[in-house]
Amino acid sequence: MKTFVKLLLAVSLSFTVFSCAKEPILDVEGGSLQGVPSAAKGVTVFKGIPYAAPPVGDLRWREPQPVIPWEGVKVADTFGPIPWQEDLSKMDLYGKEFYADGMPEMSEDCLYLNIWAPSKAVRKGGKLPVALWIHGGAFKHGFSNEITFDGDAWAERGVILVTFNYREGVLGFLGHKLLYEEEGSIHRSGNYALYDMLAALTWVRNNISAFGGDPDNITVFGQSAGARSVQTLVSAPLTKGMIAKAIIQSGGGINPEFQGRESLYSQVWAAGEAFCDFAGYETLEQMRAASPRELMQKYEEYTAAGNSIPIGPMVDMLICGGSFTSAASQNQILDIPYMIGSTLGDGMDRARDIEQFCASRNYYEGKPVFDYLFTRRLPGDDAGAFHSAELWYMFGTLDRCWRPFTEGDRKLSRQMLAAWTNFCKYGNPCGEEQTGFWLPFTKEDSFCKIFDVE
Repeated sequence: MKTFVKLLLAVSLSFTVFSCAKEPILDVEGGSLQGVPSAAKGVTVFKGIPYAAPPVGDLRWREPQPVIPWEGVKVADTFGPIPWQEDLSKMDLYGKEFYADGMPEMSEDCLYLNIWAPSKAVRKGGKLPVALWIHGGAFKHGFSNEITFDGDAWAERGVILVTFNYREGVLGFLGHKLLYEEEGSIHRSGNYALYDMLAALTWVRNNISAFGGDPDNITVFGQSAGARSVQTLVSAPLTKGMIAKAIIQSGGGINPEFQGRESLYSQVWAAGEAFCDFAGYETLEQMRAASPRELMQKYEEYTAAGNSIPIGPMVDMLICGGSFTSAASQNQILDIPYMIGSTLGDGMDRARDIEQFCASRNYYEGKPVFDYLFTRRLPGDDAGAFHSAELWYMFGTLDRCWRPFTEGDRKLSRQMLAAWTNFCKYGNPCGEEQTGFWLPFTKEDSFCKIFDVE
């Protein structure tokens, strides 16, 4: 029996090595790279590609630096470590829904991305559309290879999917006057995660041609905090000419009440200095010498005592000039096609804000905007069409979920996959013909596409 098992393992290993050997070697920033066959036939996946230098030591709380070159051929067969964060498996709804298998390895060295591409495009080249996904998690948790995220279904439909990690929590957003005044600083204290996102976008533009992708046809999309990140990127002058289309999922739209939700320097510095005083850090050297685990513990103790630190975009007049509401209302966002929507569980206030955004785009006669509302109440419990429920569907990963999905759910997933990938290809979820089941939002018709089982 032991001999048989050893033979089986040897055959399996030989097949893996043989399969990998057939994959072409690509030259990207950092060195030579080789992908591996994905679960779907005809799809190659590249896991754990570094898009910046590890933000550790003296690079903690600095803008991301260029990739450190590696020697030889890097076989990209393993996802990189995820950012430091709380144990999500303990969360009430989301723990069971998305993190029941526990948490992967966490590390401050987390700036890695993953690419799913049609194998034919990797081997022979091409100009395929590219989708860059920004995960959610309140800027405090989440990661690029969560159970819901997968690019097989996207690559099968001719779109290259990229997911990536970025710094979170105090490691991604701590502001402090000492950091601002540090020699070599470019006044980015507090927005390190946003600059990680810009670095990932820049890496994709510079390297995606090697994977058969079109650097001039990149759709940036995200959900929840990822949607707020998309809103920040399309409002930033730094991204002009880099983003072709955008999808904003459960991130809201125009709401005057949120004009000041992006924190100002004075607020961020004051909160950061109060936190460091609480933790006993008096110098940058002490702040950077603390382990990530210690920082997490100090943060938990600090917030448990009733204190808070702004975790999210901060106005720095470089990558974040103010609120998305102000930028969109004044037509100071990228003039590109938009898809924007929410789930029923997000609440009708958010749907109203989204409609205001759509109306604004029409007022300024910008590129088309497509509005949606996901109303499918997921089977298996009474959680309903909760915040994040649509992720299983638009990534085509229903089979990974514990819920008793029906054929109606699978049909809905196929419909959403077609809509999302068509938008990446053509700027219209209906496809090349640009007519059909989803009309653009116009002054004459405030159309909102409802996604539910039939």
